[in-house]
Amino acid sequence: MNLHRPAVRLLLFTLLLIAFSADSFAQVFVSVRVGPPALPVYAQPICPGPGYFWTPGYWGWNDDGGYYWVPGTWVVAPVGMLWTPGYWGWGGGFYAWHPGYWGPHIGFYGGINYGFGYTGVGFVGGEWRGREFFYNRSVTNVTVTNVTNVYTRTVVVDHTRVNNVSFNGGSGGVEARPTAQEEAAEHERHTEPLAEQAQHERIAGQNRQNFASENHGRPAIAATAKAGDFSSHSTIPARAAGGEYRAPTMSPKEARGPSTVGNRPVTSEMKGESDKNSNEGFRPFTKPNSNNSSDKGASTSSRTGNNNRDKPSTSESSPSRSNASKPAQQSHKSSPPPKRQSPAKRDERNRDKGR
Repeated sequence: MNLHRPAVRLLLFTLLLIAFSADSFAQVFVSVRVGPPALPVYAQPICPGPGYFWTPGYWGWNDDGGYYWVPGTWVVAPVGMLWTPGYWGWGGGFYAWHPGYWGPHIGFYGGINYGFGYTGVGFVGGEWRGREFFYNRSVTNVTVTNVTNVYTRTVVVDHTRVNNVSFNGGSGGVEARPTAQEEAAEHERHTEPLAEQAQHERIAGQNRQNFASENHGRPAIAATAKAGDFSSHSTIPARAAGGEYRAPTMSPKEARGPSTVGNRPVTSEMKGESDKNSNEGFRPFTKPNSNNSSDKGASTSSRTGNNNRDKPSTSESSPSRSNASKPAQQSHKSSPPPKRQSPAKRDERNRDKGR
């Protein structure tokens, strides 16, 4: 019996390695035939306290209701870890969600300008110094009353490229490729979204007002002070939609594409030249955590913010200023989904609203 113990231990060790690999990289990837709306313009809530890290908002996906907004929020970060946002990427005729993750360095998030330190490349909203996180007050909404670990570093943004586009590739998408540093970060050990992030997404999907079909790209709850806190004193509405909202011409179920392609998300390298300039609608999303995900959820995108100082209690985001990605996120079931309307009623409603 003792002769078998080394073999058993080796088997257990191998299974542990597989489990770590699965937790770090195996995700349910969702793809959609229509893309998400533009990122809404909203303000960043004030940082609740030391150790909190900003995670930008994004458009989630539900097979019954379509896109819905998952508000940007503050979460307590794992020590030494940085959040790489998820992003939608066009390829192979679909918009595929690349989930976000925690890691020692910021990876590629599609070149999307989510704002508040996420300018499209890297993160300039703060940095770890040992076990303490320091905040850059030029782009993050913090006050010395709540947080004393602060510094000020000017962030130069290319205003000619800053916009509210919420996806990478395809017609009208952000044209960006991973840098050498971002590619290296992709191969590091990653941690999936926190439990509170998954819960935050799930709650967002249960509010009909968060669905693009209802808010037309301008969600009533664009950001919250803490993950999962949707009380009135914590929420901040969008100041404006990031662009003109165009309702998809197909139902959410018709828009849903395959979950995986060769156990990997659809990438721009997989798309054919005939699909290169084909862009139906907006952008898709996939949930952050694989453990709590169902094949029906997906999410992506968030908004740009401006340089924030100590004066306001919120920091605003706008298309022309820097303030957001994939997708190893998990899908979730959202309820209740928004009610569908016939094209005629929808057009009449949009005209009444001056769309």
